[in-house]
Amino acid sequence: MNAESAGPRYLVPFGPKRVPHWFTDVLVLGGGLAGLRAALAVDPKCSVLVVNKDDLKDSSSQWAQGGIAGVIDPEDRFANHVADTLTAGGELCDPAVVDGVVREAPQRIDELIDWGTQFDLRDGELDLGREGGHSHHRIVHALGDATGREVMRAVINRAVGSPNIEVWPETFTIDLVTEAGVCRGALVWHPQRGKTLIWARRTILATGGAGQIYRESTNPAGASGDGIALAWRAGATVRDMEFMQFHPTVLYIAGGSRSLITEAVRGAGAHLIDRAGRRFMPEFDPRGELAPRDVVSRAITEVMRRTAHANVYLDLSHLDSVMVRQRFPGMAKLCQKFGLDLATDRIPVRPGAHYMIGGVVVNEQGRTSIPHLLAAGEVTSSGLHGANRLASNSLLEGLVFGSRVGEQASRDLAAEPTDGEVFTVPMIGNQRVGAAAEGLPGEPLDLADIRNSLRSLMWRHVGVERSGASLGEAADTVASWCRYVLPRQFANPQGWQLQNLLEVGRLMIQAATARCETRGVHVRSDFPESSPAWHRHLCWQRDRDEPWFESVKTTPPTAAGVGDCRPAGSSQK
Repeated sequence: MNAESAGPRYLVPFGPKRVPHWFTDVLVLGGGLAGLRAALAVDPKCSVLVVNKDDLKDSSSQWAQGGIAGVIDPEDRFANHVADTLTAGGELCDPAVVDGVVREAPQRIDELIDWGTQFDLRDGELDLGREGGHSHHRIVHALGDATGREVMRAVINRAVGSPNIEVWPETFTIDLVTEAGVCRGALVWHPQRGKTLIWARRTILATGGAGQIYRESTNPAGASGDGIALAWRAGATVRDMEFMQFHPTVLYIAGGSRSLITEAVRGAGAHLIDRAGRRFMPEFDPRGELAPRDVVSRAITEVMRRTAHANVYLDLSHLDSVMVRQRFPGMAKLCQKFGLDLATDRIPVRPGAHYMIGGVVVNEQGRTSIPHLLAAGEVTSSGLHGANRLASNSLLEGLVFGSRVGEQASRDLAAEPTDGEVFTVPMIGNQRVGAAAEGLPGEPLDLADIRNSLRSLMWRHVGVERSGASLGEAADTVASWCRYVLPRQFANPQGWQLQNLLEVGRLMIQAATARCETRGVHVRSDFPESSPAWHRHLCWQRDRDEPWFESVKTTPPTAAGVGDCRPAGSSQK
């Protein structure tokens, strides 16, 4: 995609002499688990500024229900968790990355406990759950089905109590600021302060996913792909944009929010049934309801088509009702609002966009292709998830890579001189083109209408199943919207978010069109089989006309300690 068709480099004009400046050692964009864990990993001698578009309690991390995967049970092994992750990933995972993250998991879980996280216990030991795709019980959870809320409570408390960390909530990041290809910080906006140029020696991107690009999504309103879009505009390499994971069991009730029904419900023994009450998963996969998410989502979609019904149902009526209500209090309360009893009634569910697997390419230390820019969490393509994320590996990725990028930023800064050359403020000026920049703003746009139309289009044409014909229609429509939306200048996040959604949506459509096979969460009805020819990644960069291919790394995990249950020196909490 060439620069002209990709839209302007910066969404708004700005000049260093016309906006206030702020200087920090490390700028963290995003206040979810990955962002705050990164901030906490930075050397306390360095100043850290965390910029978050919402309140700290509104991130996707807060919404996580199931838990964090880690090898804790003495009967489990690192090799098992690695194998489960690689199997779910559709042969696109980086084995070395998977092995490293899995081995670090117990340490990161212990760390959360030390920071005050109250995980659920049974007989004084961590109560380990099991979810789809896992061969063993290894999911630590909290408050039954509200793990994210409890984890974030502990992490937020620690972050706000750290004297070197400052948090700017309700602050929108408009763009990364680069000079000669090096990231120097970001341009941000606050309702009262307006625009501010933040100059940072290192910038960490941890802005989360893009689920709000779909009409049916489990993600909070802020998950609009902003981080991927602003990294794309700055020239970063993005990868595997065709891989959006759809959670198979999202509560589907008219008028209700699209809340996911945690994977742990099926792990506890819930069945999926069709409108006639027939259990159907065993005919699709011998693992039944515990098959990986891509398998279950495809099965549900097929059953919905077969039965001409808008949803399927979760059935827990054969389980102990006391156990169900105690284990899943949040879900029980939510269902009760709609007159449903989780323990006895059929719960209507269908797939919904849940987790963006593709994103900004990072290496094992979290470095991106842009110097001085690191990234962690859902905004990235790290090699951990491949073509389909294994359940409860997302919070784990945020913890591990958040820690890594914070530590890497500290090492980088320690090796740099601290003289006056550290902050060289470039004269960015008005690097902006388009009708609005030329004083031709055009007719007002109904931004909500375009956003809703985009979300509906993505759900119809780039959802659980895609085809070349439907993707072509989507590409033409989104291209027409981009032509008159991207050149405009907006003055608030509603417009900027729409521009980001369009940029990310266009990338997703192009990537899904290019990958002519079915693999993991990417399902092409016109290419229903996986192909060895597509055992590779699709990479994209703003100033290149076409994508390029990247071979899948096949480095085997290190042999040392494969049979060990926990790292040396780690104690079970």
